[in-house]
Formats: sequence, C-alpha cells, structure tokens
Amino acid sequence: MRVIFLDDVPNVARAGDVKDVKNGYARNFLLPKGIAVAATSEEMKRIETIRKVGLERQSKLKDGAQALVERLESSKFTIKVRSGPNGRLYGAVTNVMIAEEVSRSLELDVDRRDVMLAEPIHETGSFEAKIKVHPEISANIRLSVEDIDSTGSEVESISSTEDSTQDSLENSDTDLDTEEQ
Repeated sequence: MRVIFLDDVPNVARAGDVKDVKNGYARNFLLPKGIAVAATSEEMKRIETIRKVGLERQSKLKDGAQALVERLESSKFTIKVRSGPNGRLYGAVTNVMIAEEVSRSLELDVDRRDVMLAEPIHETGSFEAKIKVHPEISANIRLSVEDIDSTGSEVESISSTEDSTQDSLENSDTDLDTEEQ
C-alpha cells in the first residue's frame, strides 16, 4: 500500500515521504494513529504543504534538542556505588543507572536506550557517555563514579549508630547491676 507520512517515523520515513509499506502495517498502525494517509491523488496534491509542516516541526525539535545538549554538556553527573578497596565496583555502572541519574538531576525524561556507553563501567573515576537527544544530535556528558563510602558521611552515620547502641547497652548493664544490689 502506498502512503504519505504525516509525521516522522524513526528508521522508516520522514513527514511528507511517499512510501510503499505492507498493507497490515498501514491499516493496523499508520492509518489509525494518524501517522500516515493513503496516497490518493488528492493527498498527492497536498504533499508540499505536508513536507513544509514536517520541516518546520523538525527545525523546532532540533532547536530544542540543541538547547538540551548545551544543558547536558555543562552539567557533571556523579554516580555513587559500592566498590572494593582497589576501586573495582561490585557490579557495573550501566546505561540504566546513568539515565536515572540524568533524569533525577535535570528533572527530564531520559530513556536508557538513548544512553550510549562503549562498555559498562567497572571502576571508580571519570568517564564520558553519549546521550542521543535527537536522531541527528547527541550530547557528550561527563560522569564521575565514586565509592559510596569515600564521602565518609555514611561511614560516620554508621559509627555514630554503633556508638549510641554501645552506650545504651552499657547503660542497661549498669541499671541491672544497681537493681541486683
């Protein structure tokens, strides 16, 4: 079936393209969702306006993506994970963890499939990753992978809890000693 695409469909077509697609794909997906229309003679006359609207929409999306790239590249993200004494991680930092950190830090929605790592990160240090923000635009982000215990705040809170537990045990022991006498 021959259709005219009204919207961009990744890896298939751009708005205004005329393509032959399988009948089931057109009838069950493209036409009901309003992504494409059947390529009739009337629709073929409108093709130039469809292309213009598609190009305008693409340029707006591209401008927004460029602003997002600047925001991403100016930020530095820190991921805290558990590691061994030599800096090797228990597990790995993956694209899922990076997407969650970027989403949390900048309050925007980043899909794990948009984060590109050459390979998972298995040690502490500074790294770079790419985030695909538009089909034509990617942002390079800086990551810092740190050990959870390196800040010392969590170690201090654990030791202070142990101290208070030890103090309460000593107090209960002295209370028992006085009651026995």
